[in-house]
Amino acid sequence: MTHTLTRPPARRGTRSALLSKAAVNAALLLVAAYTLMPLAWLVMAATKNRRDLFATDPYSFGDFHLLTNLRDVFAYDDGIFGRWLGNSLLYTVVGSVLSALISVACGYAFHAYDFRHKERLFGVVLAGVLVPATVLQLPLYLMASATGAVNTYWAYLVPALVNPFGVYLARVFAEGYVPDEVLAAARMDGASELRVFAHVSFPMLWPGFVTIFLFTFTAIWNNFYGALTMLNDERLYPVSLGLFMWNRSVYQQPELYPLVITGSLVAVVPLVLAFLGLQRFWRSGLTAGAVK
Repeated sequence: MTHTLTRPPARRGTRSALLSKAAVNAALLLVAAYTLMPLAWLVMAATKNRRDLFATDPYSFGDFHLLTNLRDVFAYDDGIFGRWLGNSLLYTVVGSVLSALISVACGYAFHAYDFRHKERLFGVVLAGVLVPATVLQLPLYLMASATGAVNTYWAYLVPALVNPFGVYLARVFAEGYVPDEVLAAARMDGASELRVFAHVSFPMLWPGFVTIFLFTFTAIWNNFYGALTMLNDERLYPVSLGLFMWNRSVYQQPELYPLVITGSLVAVVPLVLAFLGLQRFWRSGLTAGAVK
């Protein structure tokens, strides 16, 4: 009498799961490495002087000159880089807060109210999402030129306040996290519509506000083409346009190479801090305990 030995199905399933997990982790590791390689190069290059920048391997360290490079960046041309950095923070923080607030208010209105041609109007908003920002720069420039706003803070800041994708995202958040029962209860208690939005709905939409803020923050911070179109005075430049102008001059002024690279590293820091500091709001419970 013969006996056939068979492998337990559970063991085969466990091995298959481990192989799948290993494959997924390997793919994620490759994607992470590909994503972080430019940042790793930027960090290493920012520590080098001009000689080491061209004489050493791209992914190796030379003599440590990061502090010297930082000092030179902020001292060059009477500290113009610090002004550019301040301009970027002004454009980005003010523009992102106002844009996110407008988007949340519009998205909430699409959710909370019924009005004529509501869905058609929302379709126009969705159509705005499909239009590339670069296509709008010439019409925006002509409008700014007609109003005399070219080469002012307003020419760069005001267009950033309109964000169709933010309105769409805010409506999605409102439909998911602002129950109609809560709005009805607040109105029955005699709260005005403004009070309902500010004190009842907005706290539940806070993570959505932060998410839209971060998307807008990144878009405004990286809006190079808008600044190039609207601004001529270097004192109004954001840091992206200022670094571009430095980079155009490196062939005539090779000493600007380390400044451009170190300035680029500094320009990345606010984005990293914004995402690290605000990411916890994405996971917060919006309506925990709101509906009993």
